[in-house]
Amino acid sequence: MSHTPAARHGGVPGADEGPDWPARFAAVRARSEALAAPLAVEDQCIQTIAEVSPTKWHLAHVSWFFETFLLAPYLEGYREFHPRFGYLFNSYYYQVGQMHPRPRRGLLSRPTVAEILAYRRHVDAHMHELLAQHDHPERAEILRRCEVGLHHEQQHQELILTDIKHVLGSNPLHPAYDEALPHRTGPTVPLQWCEYEGGEVKLGADGEGFAYDNERPRHAVLLRPFALASRPVTNGEYLAFVEDGGYATSDHWLADGWAAIQREGWMAPLYWQQVDGNWHEYTLGGLRVLDLDAPVAHLSYYEADAFARWAGARLPTEAEWEHAAERVPVAGNLAGSGFLQPMPPGDRGGQRRGLLQIWGDVWEWTASPYAPYPGFRPLAGALGEYNGKFMCAQFVLRGGSCATPDDHIRLTYRNFFYPHDRWQFSGLRLARDLT
Repeated sequence: MSHTPAARHGGVPGADEGPDWPARFAAVRARSEALAAPLAVEDQCIQTIAEVSPTKWHLAHVSWFFETFLLAPYLEGYREFHPRFGYLFNSYYYQVGQMHPRPRRGLLSRPTVAEILAYRRHVDAHMHELLAQHDHPERAEILRRCEVGLHHEQQHQELILTDIKHVLGSNPLHPAYDEALPHRTGPTVPLQWCEYEGGEVKLGADGEGFAYDNERPRHAVLLRPFALASRPVTNGEYLAFVEDGGYATSDHWLADGWAAIQREGWMAPLYWQQVDGNWHEYTLGGLRVLDLDAPVAHLSYYEADAFARWAGARLPTEAEWEHAAERVPVAGNLAGSGFLQPMPPGDRGGQRRGLLQIWGDVWEWTASPYAPYPGFRPLAGALGEYNGKFMCAQFVLRGGSCATPDDHIRLTYRNFFYPHDRWQFSGLRLARDLT
């Protein structure tokens, strides 16, 4: 979505000739460059924290993926674009080779943005050549890897947005990524509780369609009766927690969370700041007055958990979340809406009851540690490095965000971050027990 934590590789059982592969490949690749288009060259070179990568690095890394896992092994006579790009743009695939340290990506003035765009042209041309080889003896594996590569690039499209938001949001001038980004106003809907009986339910992906390996295998889970909030927590509700001294007392915090806010000096969610006594929030559209009706975003797991305790509730497990969301069509304020910011619900077809905003707006923290499903087996070879080796000390988030590509999210998608991370569009939805 590196270790760029949103970019989660995995596998599909197989890919077929159904899609127009050259057209799909071209569309995804064009979208990445369109996201970078509003940026100055200077914007694309900066790394503000270790978790954030420069825009130009993202553009190069996803190209390296296609070059390394498709062109080099499958296109006869292919010659790499540059002999050292593998070192610069490998993220964490130790089976492939060594890599430039992640926290030092922002120190690379070269290659230039222009050279990286030329690298993309080189890879694109040769990928179209490879995809045109319908009689290639490894055609099935080529399409399978291409599917993974396209989803991988979509994850980096989300990272391009979240990372440049941190870069621009760290600038005292508060420059906008796009000053013309639209905004939707309007009151939120009252919070209601949706109740579920529990029992034995199924969790995870079955054999149909694309899924990463960490979404498999599908398995049974036993749930106790529970209730899930009808919508995410809003800025206004979170502001009440802030004003009630939420960051000033340890009462509701996990020990590691309390240590984190003391160490980092957190007093409110990332990108909140007071201007002339009024709360504002930095957005990709620039600094705006805090919208109290929009879902709160850019929370760490610690902050989400503390708010839930303060509110007399808890975070849902990922099994509860998936069970509740399975009958809700995948549609919402995703990247295709063009807002690139969590928004009040507005008119969702007149819907005022049931689960709202379960898709898009904010990734929702769950109480579930990121761990393997029973029977999980990573992919063989270097592509198997991605998911399994990170199943430690992270928590699962669900549902996508306002920066997630619309055709990338699905019911079983498991995002995961460390509990202190908050530069992503991460928020929360409350849950509680019924027994």
